[in-house]
Amino acid sequence: MAEDALFSIFMDGIFIKNFLLIQFLGLCSFVGVTKDVKSAAGMSGAVVFVMAMASTVSYMIYTYILVPTNMQFLDLISFIVVIAALVQLVEFVVRKNIPSLYRSLGIYLPLITTNCAVLGAVLLNENAGYNFIQSVVFGIAAGLGYTIVMLMMSGIRERSTFVNVPSAIRGLPQAFFIALMLSMAFVNYFWVIPI
Repeated sequence: MAEDALFSIFMDGIFIKNFLLIQFLGLCSFVGVTKDVKSAAGMSGAVVFVMAMASTVSYMIYTYILVPTNMQFLDLISFIVVIAALVQLVEFVVRKNIPSLYRSLGIYLPLITTNCAVLGAVLLNENAGYNFIQSVVFGIAAGLGYTIVMLMMSGIRERSTFVNVPSAIRGLPQAFFIALMLSMAFVNYFWVIPI
């Protein structure tokens, strides 16, 4: 039974509550980094790591520090501090080990700190009352859902350079139109699957 619940949470995080296409969280990086697949993959890897670690650390802080001291009102501030620290760690590692990825991500890597998808995952964990394992599973699943959509979007945007698109629609309008089609596909396909 517990495995069924974890599988349900996992599928929920990837498809049903997809942050980019269903809840529309984290759109700044979605539109900005999906111009090529390599940058989208690097950004997605960083977001998966930050989401998983933020879910883990935030659960511990909330459960073992904020709740026993009756300071749950500090949850948002503590979650933001955790996310900022994790993003600094990711930025340091990427800059030292993969400088080309660091340059291609540009301003979007530090913007993970303010990426509402990461904070949304942590807050959804808290609001759903998930235990530790469920929080980690949802954090990883939400990151994987983010990755799937980022890679789909970047692949479509790369291929669309070979299509004759009117100049009025090129760029940002075209990206939003592609996002609209992907969102409609996710809503119509994945909401009918009973989990």
